[in-house]
Amino acid sequence: MLLLAVDTSGKNGSLALARALPGATELSVLEVVPLAGGAFSAQLVPQIAALLEKHGHTKRDLGAFLVANGPGSFTGLRVGLAAMKALAEALDKPLVAVSLLEAVAREGTARGRVLAAMDAGRNDVYVGDYQLEQVGINARANSERLSNREEFLSAATNAAATGATVVTPDPVLAEVVRAAGVPVELIEYPNAGAIARLGWEHLRRGQTVRPEDLEANYMRHSDAEIFSKPPR
Repeated sequence: MLLLAVDTSGKNGSLALARALPGATELSVLEVVPLAGGAFSAQLVPQIAALLEKHGHTKRDLGAFLVANGPGSFTGLRVGLAAMKALAEALDKPLVAVSLLEAVAREGTARGRVLAAMDAGRNDVYVGDYQLEQVGINARANSERLSNREEFLSAATNAAATGATVVTPDPVLAEVVRAAGVPVELIEYPNAGAIARLGWEHLRRGQTVRPEDLEANYMRHSDAEIFSKPPR
C-alpha cells in the first residue's frame, strides 16, 4: 500500500511518500519533501504531484492519507487538512488524523509516562500527557492541553517525581525544563515521515476518520475570535 502523509502545522511543513508491503508491520518511508516558508497553499498540491511523478505513481495509486491535525498554525492546518480531505473523499480512500504531540512523544526514546511539549508562543506550551509501553508502539493519551509556562513547569515537576520525562523539539523549552530539574529529551522536530509511521499504526488498528468529520485540533482560539469578544 502506498501512503501519503502531510504536516502543515508549523512554519516549516513537509510531506512524505511511504510504502507498506502486504502483511508487513514496518513502513518504508520513500521520501520526505520539505515545505518551507509557510506558503503551503501554493506549494502543497504541486509538490504532491511532483513527488508522485518522481516515484512513478499517480494519485490513484495511493491507498491512504495521513495528516497532522494539530496543534499548530491555524492557516497551515486548514491548508493541509483541506487537501487531504479532498483527496481522500475523491478517491474514496482511508483518512487518518495524527496528533503532532503524539508524534513528539513517539519520536523520543523515553517510555512510561511522557510529557510531549511544544512551544505555543505567548508564554504558552502545548502539552500531551502519554503513557507509552516499554515494548511496541501503543500509547495511551491521558490529556492534551494548552498551558502557560508556569503551569506546565509545575505539572512537569510533579510528574517527574513519579518518573515522567519531558520530550520536546524546542531547544529553549528544553533548557527551561532542564533548569527546573526535570528530565528532558530534546528531539528533532517530527516531519511527515514521523506522521506516516504513526499514522500507519493508527490505520492498522482501523483508527480512521471520515473526511467530513476531520477537524483541526488548534487547542487555542484564533486572534480573530479573541479580539472579537466584547469587553467585560
